[in-house]
This record gives sequence, C-alpha cells and structure tokens, in this order.
Amino acid sequence: MGPLPRTVELFYDVLSPYSWLGFEILCRYQNIWNINLQLRPSLITGIMKDRNKPPGLLPRKGLYMANDLKLLRHHLQIPIHFPKDFLSVMLEKGSLSAMRFLTAVNLEHPEMLEKASRELWMRVWSRVSVGLWESSGRTLDDFLTFPRHVFRVMILPPPGGSTVLPVTPLSPHRLPAVFSSSQNEDITEPQSILAAAEKAGMSAEQAQGLLEKIATPKVKNQLKETTEAACRYGAFGLPITVAHVDGQTHMLFGSDRMELLAHLLGEKWMGPIPPAVNARL
Repeated sequence: MGPLPRTVELFYDVLSPYSWLGFEILCRYQNIWNINLQLRPSLITGIMKDRNKPPGLLPRKGLYMANDLKLLRHHLQIPIHFPKDFLSVMLEKGSLSAMRFLTAVNLEHPEMLEKASRELWMRVWSRVSVGLWESSGRTLDDFLTFPRHVFRVMILPPPGGSTVLPVTPLSPHRLPAVFSSSQNEDITEPQSILAAAEKAGMSAEQAQGLLEKIATPKVKNQLKETTEAACRYGAFGLPITVAHVDGQTHMLFGSDRMELLAHLLGEKWMGPIPPAVNARL
C-alpha cells in the first residue's frame, strides 16, 4: 500500500482569472500526483476588503494583466479573454450569487463542483460579449485573437472619415472598433447561473434546487467560513493553494507557484500541460 494522498486545497473565486488558471493546472495534475484536491469556493471581495486592491483596478497593473492573460491563454491552453466591461464585472456585478451557488454545489453535490466552477469561469472570462472599445493605443490584433465564430467586426473610420474600413487579419490601425457578439453571458442573473449549471451536466430540477438554497443561512455561513479560513492561512488575494505535507501547512499565492508546489509534495513537475492530458476546454 502506497503513501496516503496529501491534501491540497485551492481557494478560488470565479471573478479571479488567475484562480481559473491555477484551477485548471491542479485539475490536470490531480490524477497524476498523489494528492487529494479539495476545491474551496471563496469570496474574493471578502479577502480584498481592508487587505489589498485588485490588480486590475490599478492602471498599470490592469494593462499588464490584460497582456499577461493574453500570453497565458496560449501558454496554458485555457481560452481566457479580458472582458470589455471589466470594471463593471469587478466593481458592480461581482460574484456573490455565483460563489454562493458553488458553495451549495459543494455541500450537496461535490462531484459536480469542478464542472460547475469551470462553466461559470467560461461565462465571465471566455464567452464574453464585447461592445465599443475606445481607442487606447492598442492595435486591433489584440481583438482579432478572439475566436472567429464569436465576433462580427467593423472598424469605424477616423475622425472626419467617411467610410467604414474593412477588417484585415493583421490590421495596424489604432482606431475605435465595434464588436457585435452572439454571446452575452454573465454570472449574476439566476438564469445565467442555471445555464452554467445545466451546461455542467446538472438537470434543470437539480440546478433550480441548488439555486434556491443560495439565500439560506447554511450556504451563506459556509461561504463566509471558507473565506475566513483563506484569510487565516494568510490570503491577501486569490487564488491560494494550501498544501498539507508531513504535518506542515504551506500557503502559495497565485497560479504560477505550481512548480514550487510539486517540490513541496515531492512530485514531478512536467509543465502546465503534463503528457497524456487533453487540455482542450
């Protein structure tokens, strides 16, 4: 009989794009490493309050983050895209209902938590609806990397112009652009959450039953307790990965500490896409 699996906890919020990256890498390794992966739905606003400011809300960090996610999309093979209404997503819409729903899933049907979490991330960070993007010095290449089947694109003429410019695959124009998308998915409305749940494989009745529980004290208290547990581990943002190894607890922040995690676990790091794993989402 081999050694018992080490417990690895991932505290995450679907509002956090880096949480998604760490989530997918750990899911790829959960059947390769000798670990017991425990997913911990948390509330990032509860952690950030009085502790830190989200990186996307700081101008220079926001610009860095947008480019960073673009690079990581290709490197990690995760279809992540920066939403056009980022500030609205972060400051106005939030993720309270979504994280309460995932908490209910974890309490009632933990076997569905991985798929349900992924579908909510896909709604806010992948299948995005892009509207008017004001000219900000970015080239249109930034947008033309989106899947071709999602968008219909028009480039508005420069001030004083009279015609609409055609789109070319590598347009160098730095102009305002209008993107009309066939998708408009969020994670705040009940129907959005139900759609994500059903796409994750739940029946309509099962999803509705879980949604009805998000306002119960049991679910609210559990989400609060999980968020407070993350803070006790020292979280100042999300994601955090907590590894329990040989009686010691190690808290790692971010999605780019997986090689260090492998070292702590005594496991082999084979890159973000280990052999024999199909990374396509």
